[in-house]
Amino acid sequence: MAEASWPGERLIAAAQGGDLDSITALVSGSHPNVRRFARSLCATPEDAEDAAQEALIILYRKIGMLRASGALASWMFRIVRNECLRRARAVVRDRERPEAPETAVDSAEDEALRRLEAGRVAAAVAALPPDQRRVLIMRDVQGHSGRMVADALGLSQAAMKSRLHRARAAVRATLLTPPEPAPGGKAP
Repeated sequence: MAEASWPGERLIAAAQGGDLDSITALVSGSHPNVRRFARSLCATPEDAEDAAQEALIILYRKIGMLRASGALASWMFRIVRNECLRRARAVVRDRERPEAPETAVDSAEDEALRRLEAGRVAAAVAALPPDQRRVLIMRDVQGHSGRMVADALGLSQAAMKSRLHRARAAVRATLLTPPEPAPGGKAP
């Protein structure tokens, strides 16, 4: 399963201690999971590759800052999520610039709309209360089983299911609400 594919705690601990071979092996072993996170969160394959690379660089440079070896997956997910959000915001900023030329190509417009929608999804997930966000990410993004999520968070399965339901409902409600109009009266 997904949780078994992360590098082991012994390797993580050695990397935290500064062992260069362990750090290199940790980055290499984490790469497939980080890419999967990025592909599920970023708007485009290019953004996903860039976000994954950025996250791996941060892992390489700052592994010593990781508090618990069991928190590697959630730490890397937060880094990837933040990088994807940063890239989505940059797209929105670039689109709002008046000097940006209008394009008549439908596929470019469709791509911009997809990026905006991915940014809305990421923002909706980021706006959740932390307890709901953790359950949603572990269950729906990382693909962990309900039992594993409940155990990892110290919850009963009923409590985990309740939080997951509330998180999904909140994200759904956010996405069904039309985006705020941009200054000038046009929807983004």
